[in-house]
Amino acid sequence: MRLPRSIFAVTLAFAAAGCSNIGLRHLEAPGPGPDEFSVLPVKPLTQPKDYKFLPAPTPGGANLTDPNPKADAIVALGGSEAALNANAAIPSSDSALVTASSRYGVPSNTRQVVDSEDAKFRKKQGRLTRLRLFKVDRYSQVYRREALDANQQNEAARRAGIETPSAPPANE
Repeated sequence: MRLPRSIFAVTLAFAAAGCSNIGLRHLEAPGPGPDEFSVLPVKPLTQPKDYKFLPAPTPGGANLTDPNPKADAIVALGGSEAALNANAAIPSSDSALVTASSRYGVPSNTRQVVDSEDAKFRKKQGRLTRLRLFKVDRYSQVYRREALDANQQNEAARRAGIETPSAPPANE
């Protein structure tokens, strides 16, 4: 009589644990150690050229010394930091690219459509991924059929007569 009850209790515990939805990526600090991402280096302080003409304060805005890794990377690669401004106009150098990519029209709700389609896909693919005995990352398991094999795509392009740059040899 005790064995069936214990099996029922264990089954009930697994069923209750499977009801939680923590997402596909289970990211957790490995221990109680320090968080290396909580300390951010800042840019050095500089003196203004003229103290009579200081910039207006921007409550809730960014400081001049705050790190901006995206802008720093863009500048380091030869780009313009102004490209990060969402309100900035499309540069004239990109007008041909924008014209070619929008030649069939651009739906205004693309992000919402992709988000809802991805939610349906994850729900369909992840029916059993909520049952976890161990902490694992289910992202690659759910999207494994969606991932491209770079070497296979490179070979397919070469067979189709498309010139491709040299690529590192495939890991075999």
